[in-house]
Order: sequence, then structure tokens, then C-alpha cells
Amino acid sequence: MKPRSAILFLATLGGLSPLPGLGQTQPAFNQAPDVQAFIADMHQQHGFDVDHLTKQFATIHPNATVLRAIRPAAVPEKQRSWQRYRERFLTGRRIAGGQRFWERNETALQRAEQIYGVPPEIVVAIIGVETEYGQNMGSFSVLEALASLAFHYPPRAEFFRGELEQFLLLARENGVSPLSIKGSYAGAIGIPQFMPSSQRRFAVDFDGDDRVDLRNSNTDAIGSVARFLQQHGWQKDAPVAVPATVGDDPQALLAMGIKPSLSVRELAARGVLATADADRPAALIDLVTPDAATEYWLGFENFYAITRYNRSSFYAMSVFQLAEALRERRNGSR
Repeated sequence: MKPRSAILFLATLGGLSPLPGLGQTQPAFNQAPDVQAFIADMHQQHGFDVDHLTKQFATIHPNATVLRAIRPAAVPEKQRSWQRYRERFLTGRRIAGGQRFWERNETALQRAEQIYGVPPEIVVAIIGVETEYGQNMGSFSVLEALASLAFHYPPRAEFFRGELEQFLLLARENGVSPLSIKGSYAGAIGIPQFMPSSQRRFAVDFDGDDRVDLRNSNTDAIGSVARFLQQHGWQKDAPVAVPATVGDDPQALLAMGIKPSLSVRELAARGVLATADADRPAALIDLVTPDAATEYWLGFENFYAITRYNRSSFYAMSVFQLAEALRERRNGSR
């Protein structure tokens, strides 16, 4: 899962200014005092061998591409576009790929639904949005990416140092060298793009081979995505979102955020109308496109659960709408 808060959207690389002092001639990480202190902490807290860990950090360097990619895109808020974002994921190719993935992994998807209550189309859609069904898992050294962000990106340094710690523990637990693992520029790993802390906490051995392998096992990825959502409040057989109309100025409601806090009935009293269970908690979601009418939706607890994967209403709505397209295509082909 990506950071954005776990947030894995690639900032546009073009047009970003160079990061001074971060080139191929940068010293290896093992020479930095804060990295040496981190290694000492890993020894004290988790028993890592100092010399061995120091040698691993001696092989990696601050990665300027990673640090450019993590920086927020220099796009004014008024230029955020739901329609442009949606077009990246609601494509014929991604829907067709999702159908193939569903057919090839139907047994695992059905079992995940039985155990965790998450329908197949939602699991398939998340994997489709994240890596296009495992085709784009990232080619960055996860160790180098996380170290670059932990020690050279002050806005999120604490978060990424935590992920670096979790990554080293994860590699040790799985008996693999941390230098061998590839992933996204933000350190997300595998078919479902879990951050290391999420993999250690939520990932499952769903294929029964006594190891969790999110890079090579579709079955483990499916079970892990379903369990993640279930652990973050997914409600079986409950709705995700419905379209809404807004009468009055919605800013006060939008300021309340995307966590459901008012019932559909209470929202109706404030001018927000939708066809839904009047007692169901919901949040008002706005999907903004420049020079076009804003789309308004009510997002329920399941919509909020999807945003725990990526804290963006654009992301969650793309997952939901891709899931709906996949389900409709599958039902229509029967």
C-alpha cells in the first residue's frame, strides 16, 4: 500500500527541479551518522548484526529519482480532475485484464469472500488499480527507496523510518536478502502493493505453502487484500457509494471529511439527497473536474474502508467503479 499516506501515486517527473547534492557520486548510506544510529537501534531492539547490516547499507545510495517522485506534483488544487484521474483506470484494457484475472483466480476469490466478506470484484479492482494485475510491481530497490525517504525526505521521515524497520524485519522473517526485493519508489511491494508494515500485519499465506509471497502468488495477494479491507471495517453485503444531489452549499459537510458520520436522513435534512437506507451512516464525497459540474456521492463505511488502502476519494471511487464494470462485464458474459 502506498503512502499518501500510504500513498502511492507517482508524481509527474517532468518539470521537477533537480535535487541538489543527490547524484551517483553521493556517499553510500553506511557513512551517514543518522544511518549508523538507525543500525545501532536495529541491533538493540531487534538483534540485527551491526556489521552485516552496515555492509548492506554500504551498497545503496540516496536515490534522486525516488526523492523526485515522492514530492507532491506542482498542480494547483483547482486543476485536480476526477475525469482525468478516472480515465487512467476505467479502460477497456484494464477491464479485460480484470476479467482474465478473475477467471484464473476464481477459486481463491470465492474463498476470500467466504472468509472475509469482500466480493471478488473489489479485490480484483484494487489489484487492477495498484499494479494492473501484477504487471507493474515496480523495479526500485525497496531498501534503497525506503532509506532515501527515511533519511532524505524530512516531511515523512518518521513514517519511512518505521517502514524501513518493518521492511528489514520482514526480509529477515522470510529468509531473503533485503537487497533482492524490488518494489515501488515508495517501498510498496508485490501484486497488491503493500507497504512493509501492512504486509507484516495483514498479509496472509492464502495458498497454504507456509510463506507469504505477494510478488509471485496471486492467491496470497487476493487473501491479503480481502483481509486488509475486512480488518479496516469492510461490511459484508453492504453498499459502497451512491450518487447524490446537493441543494445548499456543501462546504461544511465536505469539511467533515470522508469518514461516515451522519446518517442519510441527517444529510437529507441538510439538502443532500440520495437513494439509500435512511439510517446508514455516510459522508459526502465531491469529485471535482475543472470546467465541469462536480459529481457528488455518498460514501458509506465500505467506501471509507477502501480509502484506508489509499487515502484518496478519487482512488476509492476508481476502485469502486472499476469493480462495478468488472461485475457487469462478468454477469453479461454468462
